[in-house]
Amino acid sequence: MRFALSPEQTDFGASVRRLLEAGRTPAAVRSWAAGDTGPGLALVRGLADAGVLGLAVAEEHGGLGAEPVDLLVAFQEIGRAAAPGPLVESAAAIPALLPALPEVAAEILPGLAAGALGTVAFGEPLALDADIADTALVADGPRLSRGTVGEPVRSVDPARRLFRVRPGEVLAEGEAVRTAIATGFDHGALAAAAQLLGAGKALLHATTEYAKQRKQFGAPIGSFQAVKQQLADVLIALDLAEPLLLRAALTTGAPTRARDVSAALLTCADAAYLASRVALQVHGAIGYTAEYDLSLWITRVRALRSAWGTADFHRSRIADALRGTA
Repeated sequence: MRFALSPEQTDFGASVRRLLEAGRTPAAVRSWAAGDTGPGLALVRGLADAGVLGLAVAEEHGGLGAEPVDLLVAFQEIGRAAAPGPLVESAAAIPALLPALPEVAAEILPGLAAGALGTVAFGEPLALDADIADTALVADGPRLSRGTVGEPVRSVDPARRLFRVRPGEVLAEGEAVRTAIATGFDHGALAAAAQLLGAGKALLHATTEYAKQRKQFGAPIGSFQAVKQQLADVLIALDLAEPLLLRAALTTGAPTRARDVSAALLTCADAAYLASRVALQVHGAIGYTAEYDLSLWITRVRALRSAWGTADFHRSRIADALRGTA
């Protein structure tokens, strides 16, 4: 099994990166956190026009029907840019959840492929950006319902606008729905892992550039062995996480899907968290200020680490798979 991107996938990732850079994403993230979603929605429209939001949607519903690896290429760039909005839910989780429910899929998926936003609460009654989503769903046990938006809930990342949602009209229920919900959750967790890996790479790049410029004792701090070692540790952690992410993308239809997704998310989350810690240590006091762009990635990593299941939850899934009890 070859864990490497094709030239076409690499070029696609580069095009998504250029699109997000041209959209002045940090400014859009700050506006989103302040309640002005206009600049962020312009980014979403750009991603939709580039086909990103329709990657995982089947062609019959107006999407591209691409492979999971293609989606993860895009989400690494979304994480690298710290782009706001319920993109994981719209482009990964809901498109994976609904194909087993044809009537609901025919109603919702064409809109998502065209750039509409969707959000979904799995179990816990919290959904991202539910107030502006075109579709809000509640997926709990064997039942999928429309969501009714309630009060906001504060997140450690101001740009992750969480809302309580209550189940309303039941769209589908039964054991087939339970299986579909598990599929949607795993695809969402996998996209979140890609976001974390992208955010970790952005943090490493920003910290390396800062270490080249910041001087102490007449020399760039990046020339000090202690700083070099920390940056090298982050690079190794990110490099070791990427093959697990790609493996999980290649096994989404296999019996080991839950184990592989959990392994990818845990490893990417740990690598990104290490990148954020090292970034703070190398930047010093300026890294703690909300006005400095570094904070956008640090708070995003902190929030995403548990947004799609805690570390204990994912370790339990891996342990159950190894014991043969999953």
